[in-house]
Amino acid sequence: MKKLAIIITHPIQYYVPIFRLLSKNCILKVFYTWGPAGIKAKHDPGFGKIIEWDMPLLEGYNYELLENIAKEPGSHHGKGIINPDIIPRLNEFAPDTILVYGYSYHSHFKVMRHFKGKIPIWFRGDSTLLDENSGLKALLKQIYLRWVYSYADKAFYVGTQNHAYFKQYGLKEHQLIFAPHAIDNERFSEDRTQESFALRERLGIANNDTLILFAGKLEPKKNPALLLEAFISLNKEQKTDEMIQNLHLLFIGNGVLEKDLKLHADQFNQHFPSTQRSIHFIDFQNQTQMPLAYQACDIFCLPSQGPGETWGLAVNEAMAAGKAIIVSDKVGCAKDLVKANSNGYIFKSGDKQDLVEKILLMIASKEKMITMGQNSSKLIQDWSFKKIADTLSEQLSLIP
Repeated sequence: MKKLAIIITHPIQYYVPIFRLLSKNCILKVFYTWGPAGIKAKHDPGFGKIIEWDMPLLEGYNYELLENIAKEPGSHHGKGIINPDIIPRLNEFAPDTILVYGYSYHSHFKVMRHFKGKIPIWFRGDSTLLDENSGLKALLKQIYLRWVYSYADKAFYVGTQNHAYFKQYGLKEHQLIFAPHAIDNERFSEDRTQESFALRERLGIANNDTLILFAGKLEPKKNPALLLEAFISLNKEQKTDEMIQNLHLLFIGNGVLEKDLKLHADQFNQHFPSTQRSIHFIDFQNQTQMPLAYQACDIFCLPSQGPGETWGLAVNEAMAAGKAIIVSDKVGCAKDLVKANSNGYIFKSGDKQDLVEKILLMIASKEKMITMGQNSSKLIQDWSFKKIADTLSEQLSLIP
């Protein structure tokens, strides 16, 4: 069996299941470059709280926690990952190829440069051109990234926007392999109906009401404020419409915008009795609870404005739960996962009126909304952990 080394900062719930699958097809070792601190519960600045995932992330595959001597360890900046013994540890493992997640960390790029021309270097990232600018900075970035990616033999792209990014920065078509961004489709599609009904009941949302869900960090990048403004506009402009009267909005998550969002929502909700309020908030929910949250909604909306919404895996999760989707055109997965009139709609980022129109289109027919959710469920099946693991395994088999 071929030997594969993976270089990544810390265990991530969207990647660990792939490692488990890969370990059945090759001799795998994952090198966690953040070190022992990377596996502990840590403060997430986006959520503004300590996060510890409620799923096992260190079982079912071989890994090593490397020593990290960075003065300010972490994955939030390039100098937060400095592993003095990473080259010797890789040499001892003697892999047939190395898969590197992200180039911006000191040790990750060190690996790419050291082993280039000695063994194949594979790269995984999900950057896009959605936030690109022009001018001198863009030209310097072009020169720099073409140099960086000259050290990669292959890159595994997650979708259309990521493919365009790699092409822009020098990688050739024969170097690019599709390995889609994915989540645990089975876990998010597992029937949690009774729990989702209980959640709706707790919030005062009837079964025949329509619920729009936003789930994620309440931060400017994801622009939840636009969704709130669009929802309030709908109610003010068409408050006598029965569809609008039965429409609810739920935010799940925490973040820097939380206080302002709740204040704005309270100003709207105060015009209604407490039993008839239609804007709701729930704190951050861990991984085991999110499937029932998605299943409780009718529409999932990700109104991101960026910069840096490279994909939006919450969209995958909502689709696996069988939901209709509304996203902005600044969401990296939009082109690949959201098909107009089939499973959802794409609106122009920052355009409140366009978002309002897309919501009206969506809620016009409950039957169509359900059909869109079913189409989401079918479409997302090919975007799976197995597809990624099979693709990597197939490429490993091609190495002499």
